[in-house]
Amino acid sequence: MVVIGLGRFGRSLALELMQDGEVDVLGIDSDPRLVEELAPHLTHAVVADSTREEALRQLSVHEFDRAVVGIGTNLEASILTVSTLLQFGIRNVWAKAISESHARILTQLGCHKVIRPEHEMGLRVAHLVRGRMLDYIEFDDGFAMVKTTPPPPLVGMTLAQARLRSQHRVTVVAHHSPGEGFTYATPETTLQADDVIIVSGQIRDVEAFSSLS
Repeated sequence: MVVIGLGRFGRSLALELMQDGEVDVLGIDSDPRLVEELAPHLTHAVVADSTREEALRQLSVHEFDRAVVGIGTNLEASILTVSTLLQFGIRNVWAKAISESHARILTQLGCHKVIRPEHEMGLRVAHLVRGRMLDYIEFDDGFAMVKTTPPPPLVGMTLAQARLRSQHRVTVVAHHSPGEGFTYATPETTLQADDVIIVSGQIRDVEAFSSLS
């Protein structure tokens, strides 16, 4: 895996990948200070100008099948770097964007996944503060999964009795009781007030469900 741009986003990503112990990480940045800081913690860390195709070829970046571009503030460098990686034929190119227009350009270039960390975190927090949600993950097409507690009106019911799909258009996919691990939910699962459940469905529906009182 190659991570280009070792600012806060790229640094966190590269270090997390190294925690796995199964991924070799090549970190690239134009700032010698950042490279020096991370060199002891990554498989390789190199000072290079990622906008120069020859510099990336010398580092054998074209031989990687996965790359993440964490360059944010320098839009020109971000776009040129992503363009070069795509020209190399790298199968999986992810890139950070700092604005909607930046994200749109990266998508039009053919970037396989565009991430807007600050924007996505803001959306996530906004959803969490609205109700009893403990965690929130949004997917494409308005679909989401949330970790929450059972709404008071449903406490003591089995999932079959609660009829969540027909009444609330959501599905409980897993649950755990205090002192136990998560298990798959079944129609016989009984909801208790101190349980934690994982609920899936359309965003509006899971929000409405988590706010039931």
